[in-house]
Amino acid sequence: MEKSFHFNELGWCDSAIQIPSPNTDARPDSVDASLLVIHNISLPPNEYGGNGVIALFTNQLNPSEHPYYEGIAHLRVSAHFFIRRTGELVQFVPITQRAWHAGISRWGEKERCNDFSIGIELEGSDFEVFTDTQYQTLSQLAIALKAALPTLLEVTGHSHIAPGRKTDPGPYFNWASLIGEGGAFAGKSPEQPNSNSEAS
Repeated sequence: MEKSFHFNELGWCDSAIQIPSPNTDARPDSVDASLLVIHNISLPPNEYGGNGVIALFTNQLNPSEHPYYEGIAHLRVSAHFFIRRTGELVQFVPITQRAWHAGISRWGEKERCNDFSIGIELEGSDFEVFTDTQYQTLSQLAIALKAALPTLLEVTGHSHIAPGRKTDPGPYFNWASLIGEGGAFAGKSPEQPNSNSEAS
């Protein structure tokens, strides 16, 4: 059965598990979400199904639980959404607010991509294909986001807005699920726009 998502006036998805993150704030005045950014994440690295990502995004990561956590437990980060390998959708930040997922980043001539983007984390890594159920959830979520946010016109990966610093969503992410025929962003490119070719 195909998933269908809807958002309330506060920016929360009705079908998502809602776990509010403290790592959020207001977007700058007069700035609307225009860019969808795709990431991958797994905590501990390359291990799936646990609550490490939830703990990270809610500032509850215990550094003693895994050696890797010692280096990241101090971080204050979040994303709007997290899609598990099972297709389960978790929402941490309402789409009306800014999530802290992009870091130092640039899209065309615009920096600070958190200001104008929606961040989606897929449970996974750069070394393994994502699941069909994840793509189903992602595709339907993208459709719902575009319906709720008319300004959301472009899509890209974390690696494209932070080249050299980030590599996700990685080589196994199937961009055709979003930009191919029938995708929510059909005909778009995830690559950085060439601002020099834009009309002045």
